[in-house]
Amino acid sequence: MSRRVLLHVGCPKTGTSYLQDVLFRNQPVLREHDILYPADRFDAHFLAALDLMTLPWGGIETEAVGAWDRLAAEVREWHGTAIVSHEIFARATPTQVERALASLGDAEVHLVLSVRDLVRQIPAEWQENVKHRSHITYAKFLRTIRDPARDSRIGSWFWAVQEIPDILERWGSSLPPERVHLVTLPPPGADRGELWRRFSGTFGLDGLPLDLTAERENPSLGVPETSLLRTINERVTSIIAPPDYRPLVRETLAHQTLSRSVASARLGLAPEDHAWARELSERWIEVLAERGYDVAGSLDDLLGPDAGTFADPDSATADELLPPALDAISALLVEAARLRAVEERLHGEVREAREELDRARATPAYRARRKVVTTLENSPAGRGSLDAYRRLRGRKD
Repeated sequence: MSRRVLLHVGCPKTGTSYLQDVLFRNQPVLREHDILYPADRFDAHFLAALDLMTLPWGGIETEAVGAWDRLAAEVREWHGTAIVSHEIFARATPTQVERALASLGDAEVHLVLSVRDLVRQIPAEWQENVKHRSHITYAKFLRTIRDPARDSRIGSWFWAVQEIPDILERWGSSLPPERVHLVTLPPPGADRGELWRRFSGTFGLDGLPLDLTAERENPSLGVPETSLLRTINERVTSIIAPPDYRPLVRETLAHQTLSRSVASARLGLAPEDHAWARELSERWIEVLAERGYDVAGSLDDLLGPDAGTFADPDSATADELLPPALDAISALLVEAARLRAVEERLHGEVREAREELDRARATPAYRARRKVVTTLENSPAGRGSLDAYRRLRGRKD
């Protein structure tokens, strides 16, 4: 059987979390069909991407050292098809791309890029910034990414992971176009299963008995919910460390609470920004069509939806922020109650352990041993004997 690698390198906010969740949970089934998804933990490919690109990421990068080499070695040893997938691979420089492709050995590499129109990607990227502790306003974010210099941290990151022709040039220039696959996200209102069908066909998963139940998703927020989260960030990011922010703010508030609102206005683009994004997308479509890549879906999906009524998150009123604020308070109170119960249980376990220790110390045998130890500790020879005994027993004290 020929060795093949499907290298999925992005883009963010294109259903990647769901795809990776399905691949991770179905590893045994995939192996039965000669497909390898090499991951001993859900974020294994994320760590490999951090390692490949030597990216700092709130301290997590220390866990990533050597992760790419380990993943590549596992892929090289596999006899069939291997899948590698994470959206931040899109950020890789030409030198990093060259290293990645070389480390995959002599396998037939296929590049996969899942893509979505800029009309939806721009608001989604701002939301992701907010969910990762940023309190930049939407207006400033838009000015930043529209700056032709692209020299800011936000601007350079956005275009590195969203400029589709450039990503494909960096990753796919050494591959024949038939081995470069674009998976376009269906337009709004399309069948919910259509994106998976496009993924499934591209990755060769059609007909496999996979569990497609969604366990990990990265849901979007409404306008007032995102505005509230940005305001919270202004207050708390200076006093809450990233390891605490992730479970409390991003998970409990953003993903588990604020994302549940379905009545709030969805974030879009103002008319001027919408026209600019559509014009840029049209130019991209022309370039991509000329290159002759394999497309699952349609390049026209990259045009995005027509302009709708724009709700400005920077102008959300107190009345608009009140409902999500009350939801946030309720969620935090529930979480606080849960943590108090955990704290009480742990205090009880510590108390029981201390009582058991006190009972053990009250026995005649323990008192006799303690007397012998005390006597030995009062002389150099005795202390030497105790040290030798403890080393023999593998104890430190």
